[in-house]
Amino acid sequence: MKDLTNKKILFIICGGVSAYKSLETIRLFKKNNAEIKTILTKSAKEFVTPLSITSLSQGKVYDDLFNLENEMEMDHIALSRWADVIIVAPITANTLAKFSQGYSEDLASTVVLASNKQVFLVPAMNVRMWEHQSTKDNVKKLKNYGYKFIGPITGDMACGEYGEGKMSEPKVIFDKIYNFLSNQIKNKKIKVLVTAGPTNEYIDPVRFITNRSSGKQGYEIAKSLTKRGFDTTLISGPTNLNVEDDINLIKVETAQEMFLATQQSLPTDIAIFSAAVADFKVSKQDKDKIKKKVKMTLDLEENIDILNYISNHNSMRPKLVIGFAAETKNLDNNAISKLKNKNCDWIIANDVSKKNIGFNSDYNEVTIHFKDDTRKKEKISMRKKSEISEEIVDKIVSQIN
Repeated sequence: MKDLTNKKILFIICGGVSAYKSLETIRLFKKNNAEIKTILTKSAKEFVTPLSITSLSQGKVYDDLFNLENEMEMDHIALSRWADVIIVAPITANTLAKFSQGYSEDLASTVVLASNKQVFLVPAMNVRMWEHQSTKDNVKKLKNYGYKFIGPITGDMACGEYGEGKMSEPKVIFDKIYNFLSNQIKNKKIKVLVTAGPTNEYIDPVRFITNRSSGKQGYEIAKSLTKRGFDTTLISGPTNLNVEDDINLIKVETAQEMFLATQQSLPTDIAIFSAAVADFKVSKQDKDKIKKKVKMTLDLEENIDILNYISNHNSMRPKLVIGFAAETKNLDNNAISKLKNKNCDWIIANDVSKKNIGFNSDYNEVTIHFKDDTRKKEKISMRKKSEISEEIVDKIVSQIN
């Protein structure tokens, strides 16, 4: 038996012939001691009944967003926070479209939209519906948002056709979720430090040297790590971004402040340096605002190299040190040079000379270089930073396991 004691699973069942498989899936989770609550969409009640689900799950079944009794017992926000993971099985083409557009017209869509937990989607639909371009677009968008898909698989369908679109089997769904939850338990013991955003290096009280980094990639990495259960600390330069309460957020402004916050956050098992720390600062900051002059010369000196310091720290070096390299030319050569010179385990390089990608964008394209000579470089093609973060964290989980 695979023990899931104290793990809370929110099961959302949509309408469709495959809804009957959800009963067997719930039975598997309950057999392994998971705590289950269920949401039935309006159309799902045409295929399975609340009574059949309650008898299997021994948990509450919710089916109406505006049910006063349900809202008094546990509102939709609390329900989304209650769960360790959310499974939508089966999810129909209609509900995929609804989720991709951010609708919140019923309890299922409202809970998913309000959730800060990992959501797994298990599609089931006719092969032509699955292959339709609108469905493909919705799936791509949802993957960009960080949703995980299980299936669909290829096989005979209830409609008599054959092809991709059939719901994955209950055992496959159970194993996927069990592995995810098991890793969460392991990951809670692992401390991760992430730096993000730019730094401001002051010239005088009102002027400073900075760069175009928005901090979005680092924030998304911190979110992905937290979803997987890691004990995450995010040290952030000046940004306009927000994070969940589960992340220990430390806000700083200058490179020196980021360096001190990093030192104080040691020891840590993994360190990911995605912050665009200013390479230079003025040798002497003016106490008063500098008045406008015909010509002014700044005396600059090299800033503290946080990545180099941590990756070469003899006694408190993290087991895995990951640096970022934002380049405008010679991407691979500069990344490899940084990997060796800074003594990193990985360098994640991205070209910030391209428009609408990298700095101050929701999209990125990166290449990961590894210190381990047995691993080739791996490129993650252009996509949402949230999806890139998921792939990076997938690789981190694979390495530490």
